Amino acid sequence: MENNWKKETQCVQSGYTPEDGEPRILPIFQSTTYKYSSADHVAALFDLKAAGHIYSRISNPTVEALEKKIAELEGGSAALAVSSGQSAITLAILNIASAGDHIVSSSALYGGTYNLFEHTLRKLGIEVTFVDPTSDAGMLEAAFRPNTKALYGETLGNPGLVVLDFAKFSAVAKKKGVPLIIDNTFPTPFLNNPFQHGADIIVHSSTKYLDGHATSLGGIIVEKGDFPWDNGKYPELTQPDPSYHGISYHTAFPSMAYIIKARVQLLRDLGMAMAPMNAFLTQLGSHTLHLRMERHSANALGLARFLEKHPAVEWVNYPLLETSPSYELAKKYLPSGASGVLTFGIKGGADAGKKFIDSVRLANLVVHVGDIRTCVLHPASTTHRQLSEKEQKESGVSPEMVRISVGIENLEDLKDDISQALDKTR
Repeated sequence: MENNWKKETQCVQSGYTPEDGEPRILPIFQSTTYKYSSADHVAALFDLKAAGHIYSRISNPTVEALEKKIAELEGGSAALAVSSGQSAITLAILNIASAGDHIVSSSALYGGTYNLFEHTLRKLGIEVTFVDPTSDAGMLEAAFRPNTKALYGETLGNPGLVVLDFAKFSAVAKKKGVPLIIDNTFPTPFLNNPFQHGADIIVHSSTKYLDGHATSLGGIIVEKGDFPWDNGKYPELTQPDPSYHGISYHTAFPSMAYIIKARVQLLRDLGMAMAPMNAFLTQLGSHTLHLRMERHSANALGLARFLEKHPAVEWVNYPLLETSPSYELAKKYLPSGASGVLTFGIKGGADAGKKFIDSVRLANLVVHVGDIRTCVLHPASTTHRQLSEKEQKESGVSPEMVRISVGIENLEDLKDDISQALDKTR
């Protein structure tokens, strides 16, 4: 890491370092293409023998600065920024799996990810087996097949808020010789570093806390850089790629083969490029990531404790509550804070939940989390409504559940607003 900076300093300083006379603030390079004076130079770029930008579908200076910052924050060797979190997850899987392959995944997933795995990937010939993340290692291992290419999970399941047991998942992944891919969107690199706990690939929806202001869609994939892609399971990374001059990514780029392949093969062909303006805004938002995550986490814990005592509330789930099933894992993996999302159930079920959401004034009903502003949502009727009742249950969604993405407002104002809305449900 640059200068061994702490996370707070990396948030402010990493990713972009201007030279003398250059803009102090990262510029927006709003250009599709780049000028060169030598055909040989451009040839070297296409052969991956020289560094530089060819076309903004593949790379862009503004986007590159964001990639460098998140790679440094996560402690990875390289990163790839794309158009959305869903794009990041899709590319992360397609980069090492194709028709006839298999993935094992935690069942505690964001509804959009569950749909991607259960339906869209299946149409592409990639099968996914879902396993309850609280199952023992034996059950997790039993889900593997000879053609399994990855183990997938979320640091904090959305919206069930199950904290992943990294020790168990990483041990199984290593035993089976597959990468552990982790969605670290909710904690962000400031609250959890999956690479320190055995992960090999990290994905983010940068749309959430990395941006933090609900302005910019984006996704990021980060590679740790030391997975043994030459273990016989991943010929697409070790054998010559006929679509790119016969290059062997693992041979040419041993510490970033995964990201290079994702960029010059999949991003080139599928085109999920992050817009320079979105990269600029996400980079800008990330400057205050450390401050925001501290406040999000403190407010969420304070509001969760308040809700536990409210007579209109049946249950509250926040990982750092002593009553949470994930409490011990949260203390281990999220000691500095468990992010800003909590869920609770209102007495009266789904009808009361909808009444509550219709009654908040400071909080807003939006299909989003990770904003500086507090947001509320009824997952069963919105983000997870495409799932069957069984699938919703497997994802941690119940009919009476309300999800709150707690913002950075004054905690007492939040309590007052939530309280008046709850009172109207009784």
